[in-house]
Amino acid sequence: MEKGKHRDFGFIKFRGKELDNGYTSKMPVLQFILVSLLFPMWGAAASLNDILITQFKSIFQLSNLASAYVQSAFSLGYFLMAIPASWLIKKTSYKLTIIIGLLLYLIGCVLFFPASAAATYGFFLVALFVLATGLTVIETAADTSSALLGPEKQRTLRLNISQTFLPFGSITGILLGKYLIFSGGENLDEQLSKLSGSARIRFGEQALQKTLQPYKYLVMVIAVMIILFLITQFPSSKPKQKHNVPKENIGQTVLHLLKNHNFTYGMFTLFMYVGLQVSVWSFTIRLALNLNHAINERTSSNFVIGSYVAFFVGRILADYLMRKIPHLKVLLWYSILGFLAIGYMMIDRTFDGVYVAILVSALMGPGYATIYTETLGFIKDPRQTETAGAMLVMMVVGGGVWPAIQGWVADVTGSMTISFAVHFLTFGAMIVYSYHYIKHPFNGLANAAEPVKEAD
Repeated sequence: MEKGKHRDFGFIKFRGKELDNGYTSKMPVLQFILVSLLFPMWGAAASLNDILITQFKSIFQLSNLASAYVQSAFSLGYFLMAIPASWLIKKTSYKLTIIIGLLLYLIGCVLFFPASAAATYGFFLVALFVLATGLTVIETAADTSSALLGPEKQRTLRLNISQTFLPFGSITGILLGKYLIFSGGENLDEQLSKLSGSARIRFGEQALQKTLQPYKYLVMVIAVMIILFLITQFPSSKPKQKHNVPKENIGQTVLHLLKNHNFTYGMFTLFMYVGLQVSVWSFTIRLALNLNHAINERTSSNFVIGSYVAFFVGRILADYLMRKIPHLKVLLWYSILGFLAIGYMMIDRTFDGVYVAILVSALMGPGYATIYTETLGFIKDPRQTETAGAMLVMMVVGGGVWPAIQGWVADVTGSMTISFAVHFLTFGAMIVYSYHYIKHPFNGLANAAEPVKEAD
């Protein structure tokens, strides 16, 4: 910890050695677990978006494109808040930044209650935007913090392990939506088609009230996490300032990073990856409903649960493979198989496409953590780490752009299956990125399997 600056007086102490580059000599297990537990928290919020897209589309009678605005509002929060989150980390600490993010997350959840009372789509989008600003602050700090909590050589493995926690939150979110938001019987479109006038309005208002239930539980969990972070001491994870080296303001740092072509290439690839992940999960329920009109939303949500389980299995397998095989090669082969899976979906446009979408989820497993840490490795000046991490988190905006593109394609073609063809581009970008840096590694870490060491 830097002397005289933002001392952390947490009740549970950090015991370890901080290195000059911001990493620690060994991984502090408790602190790493706490940071990793943040990952399922934004996983739950993101999976609830998949439920909300389906629910709002029917209640507010939206097109596929308009329903995708749920993800756009969510991703806009990420895009706008990532750099301010980086500034906050620089001025304070990773721990305080996370606590502020949790408070914003809490406020966003609470805003769902007046949004439900107002019963307007725009108010819900505002609540999602505020919620997303909190998640942006948390994720900007947590992604980089996870990478820094231990030796530098294991940074990709650590973030992949933290990301492994994410599907647990995603599954929890979809289960909350399945049982607390979706109803049994006929699908919502069928039920609404039998109603008109005041009866339809009253039914829609009751359906909107159900959207509040999961957020009540999220509020309680967020409160507990705030307390845990308040009582736990964390390393500063800040590189030591060198003498006679001029300081940069955040604007100068951003300009320097934008001139780093390897870094901007990584940003673009992460933009494509997040677009892939969010789009596939956003439209899996709609895909099932479109291909089989006999099932309802509650039943079709099972396929999203299957997607999250597949994602978890795919990530666990990737973590294992990365201990033996260079992680970029793992990413390359996962991406090639994903590209081929989308091709099969275009040929066989039956209900089997839903199972292909689940397979695609498994093949997304190593994407985010590998691209994020690999791109972070392109930074030569450790003082730029916080801002670089924030700029990478900004690429979550891809999760707002690609669902809108896929929704537009579905509206134009009249086929949800054909709309998945946009992911030839997203998987293709990951193939090119991984192949390029296998052939032209940036440094000694870029194309090596992760060594496994015992944590302290």
